[in-house]
Formats: sequence, C-alpha cells, structure tokens
Amino acid sequence: MTARWSGSWAKTPEPADSARAVDVDVLIPTVGRPAALATTLAGLAAQVDVDFGLVLSDQSADGDAAAEPAVAAMLRVLEAQGRPVTLLTHPERRGLAEHRQFLLENAAAPAVLFLDDDVWLEPGSIGRMLDALRSTGCGFVGSPVQGLSFLADRRPHETAVFERWEGPVVPEVVRRGVPAFDRWSLHNAANPTHLAAELDVEPGGWVPYRIAWVGACVLYDREALETVGGFGFWPALPPEHAGEDVVAQWRVMERFGGTGILPSGAVHLEAPTTVTDRRVDAPDVVFGQEEVIPR
Repeated sequence: MTARWSGSWAKTPEPADSARAVDVDVLIPTVGRPAALATTLAGLAAQVDVDFGLVLSDQSADGDAAAEPAVAAMLRVLEAQGRPVTLLTHPERRGLAEHRQFLLENAAAPAVLFLDDDVWLEPGSIGRMLDALRSTGCGFVGSPVQGLSFLADRRPHETAVFERWEGPVVPEVVRRGVPAFDRWSLHNAANPTHLAAELDVEPGGWVPYRIAWVGACVLYDREALETVGGFGFWPALPPEHAGEDVVAQWRVMERFGGTGILPSGAVHLEAPTTVTDRRVDAPDVVFGQEEVIPR
C-alpha cells in the first residue's frame, strides 16, 4: 500500500496515477445528487486501511457533478491521498444495468465495489469487506445500508429470518418463491443496525450471514462477476427498470456464493430516489418463469 496523506499540508502528496494497480476499484454511478455524492466521497476519504481507486461515472444533464464545489473538494482530497481517480461522463441514459456494465468495463482491480452515490461509509468499511471477500473466497460481500431515521423502529418479524453462515459460504439459488427470498426483509429500515447490536463481534471483525441480495454497497470479486456476464443482460431491459443488482448477485451466488456481513458500516443518506419508475423488475424479465430447484 502506498503512503497516504496524513492531514499535514506541509507534506507534498504523491500524485494520483490512474494506471497504478490497486486492490479495489470503487465504482460510483451518479446523476443529479451533488450533496449526497459529496458525502459519499467524504466517506471514501476516511478509508485509510485499504488501497483503492475511484471510478465515477456521471449521467447528470450537463455532466458537471465533479464541478460542484463540495464534490470537487472531496475529489481533491482523494487525489491528495494518492488515490487513482477516474472521472467519466456517460450521458446516454439506457438504464441502471447498462450504466453498471459501463463502470465494470472501466475497472481493472481484482475487486470492485459498486457503491451508490447516497451511501456514507464509516472508517474501515472497505477494509472489512475486502477481508471478508478474501477470507470466505466467495463471489461477493455486501454491507447492507442502514436507514438510521428508523433507529427506534424495531422489526423482529422482519429479522427473524437472520441466519449466520456456519462453515464456508457456498453457492445457493435464490429466486422469488424460494424460502431464501424471504431474507429480503433483513435490510429494511434500521434492521442491520439492530441485528448487529445483538452480535458479539470484536472491533474490526465481521459476521457473514445468508442473504437474498444486498443493495447499494457490494464488493465483488471482479473475475467472478465477469464470469457470469456482469450486467451484460442490460439490452433485455427497458431504460426504466429496477433490480439489476439482484440479477447480477443471484448469478454470482449460483456459481461462487455470496454473503452479507455485519456490522455494516454503510449508512443510507435517505435522499429521494432517482429511480422513480419501478414497474419493470429486472429479475422477472431476465429469469422469467423458470423452475428453480433450491440447493
């Protein structure tokens, strides 16, 4: 790992090198949310225990997210730390799946973190996820986002399906109608916060658990994701769709396994969604009415 900027302006930081090899590429698609994006980038700047680069792809109307003062300031911080920063514009709006595939094609690190532009990460989050990915040897690790406005809203009926992985993380099939699908409720509201509070985890440690899928903050083994086709299914979807991350994760889970980890350091900023039309759910289109035999 290269030396990091320590906060002393007396030191001259190493210049960022977009070609330098890193352990993780953080891939952020963004559109029209500069305040949330700046907060997301501030969280990245606190990830001092892992070597990562940033690939930011902007679909804002003018492609000017990086020019917003708060966003520009955080990008300068990342560059001052020696992080490779790649800024892309991708103005043609062909849907979330296509945008994620575009980002994946611009990644080179062995692990890729798909991070939404409205998620703040506490210090140590990426390092913890990378440790879990390497230790389990599975295809992806997700840190579920926590809605802290729901901190007083406990939902034991939704968390009752929580199940730790006992032993290795192994491939499994998840589809709508299969019992494993019921795990979707684990990530509602502040459920991940409440679940983590009940676990005895040492500082910096993590507990793997069985999931249906994880949204907004998922670290993939890039080779595993590319082996199953990444988000290359996007031409089958109309531009307005949701659930593209579910399709990718289910495909990776079938071949390589996937897990969530607690505690999660990912906090949802609870900004208004940019996905307002959710009538088309990608898993229903891609998987259709196929018969599933759970493993």
